[in-house]
Amino acid sequence: MAKLIVSDLDVKSKKVLIRVDFNVPIKDGVIGNDNRIVAALPTIKYVTENGGKAILFSHLGRIKSEDDKKKLSLRPVAERLADLLGKPVTFVPATRGAQLEDAISELKDGDVLLVENTRFEDLDGKKESGNDPELGKYWASLGDLFVNDAFGTAHRSHASNVGIASNMEKAAAGFLLEKEIKFLGEAVDDPKHPFVAILGGAKVSDKIGVINHLLGKADKVIVGGGMTYTFYAAKGIKIGNSLVEKDKIELAKELLEKAGDKLVLPIDNVVAEKFDNDVPNKVVEGDIPDGYMALDVGPKSVALFKDVLKDAKTVVWNGPMGVFELSNYANGTLEVGKFLGDLKDATTIVGGGDSTAAVQQLGVADKLTHISTGGGASLEYLEGKTLPGIAAVSDK
Repeated sequence: MAKLIVSDLDVKSKKVLIRVDFNVPIKDGVIGNDNRIVAALPTIKYVTENGGKAILFSHLGRIKSEDDKKKLSLRPVAERLADLLGKPVTFVPATRGAQLEDAISELKDGDVLLVENTRFEDLDGKKESGNDPELGKYWASLGDLFVNDAFGTAHRSHASNVGIASNMEKAAAGFLLEKEIKFLGEAVDDPKHPFVAILGGAKVSDKIGVINHLLGKADKVIVGGGMTYTFYAAKGIKIGNSLVEKDKIELAKELLEKAGDKLVLPIDNVVAEKFDNDVPNKVVEGDIPDGYMALDVGPKSVALFKDVLKDAKTVVWNGPMGVFELSNYANGTLEVGKFLGDLKDATTIVGGGDSTAAVQQLGVADKLTHISTGGGASLEYLEGKTLPGIAAVSDK
């Protein structure tokens, strides 16, 4: 059933609590990448432009000590948000109490307020990330309506998403969450065929559920990145010193048997003797020589992947094809990103940090249908799991 959306709500003169995902990289008070802040703007603007008072909640990093609290305040985010909105944002350096309550009571229609990092509550016994019932109830008492627009935490049951939602009469999805549900949901539940999934990254164990689920949905599943070599080991191909999860080789065998010709593995690899950009490398087909490790897919693999992708109508990509952070081993990932950017008449969805970084580096992000803002959340969605943050949103 379709979910209630922020645009279904009458927000005028209402205190609208909005769970956003402002978990952005901050070093020495400087924001490294503001994509997540920008992604939340449509929902915030909808509320304020329609006369609502926007009260924003977000976590930032993990809080384990008082020292973490000094480094992980949301104050720099409030300043950046004010720049992006072109209007003041009230920042409250507290997660509960009179200071917060007074600031909320002084808000006028169209105003924006950002509450301090919700995980400051975790210092005293995981109250936020453990979905403490009293905390969820308290935060819910501060507003009239609740909107969840944080897909990045939708796979977690926290006080600031599920806790607030369960204490409100209605909970709606923001525009960003709506977009994630639409594109990822349609890709997995009702894709246009041919449907190709591209899965990369280091470990098979991180993607077992996704591979299993997508083998029943996709026409082809392309595998790249470090997890390739656990599959190689399962097939009896020599892997040299490449990354392998020995305890997952039997599982990889089972997946290969289940997949038949659906699973597409690299046929050549760029190898080197060390995990180092300055060490000479070479391309090998088949067995990887002793003393060498595979760090990227080779040119024949890139050509094979493009051949598989050329007629695709739905593509979901999560995870790099090689050691993307080293320039000599970024080619496989970049070639896949470039090809997706040029794919015609296809729904193309990218999720995961390195894949997203690749399409942004190439300047093809705006040519893709959707870039997911949630790493872990998009993976769990692709596994077919019910995400608590989405389940807590009211149906229309």
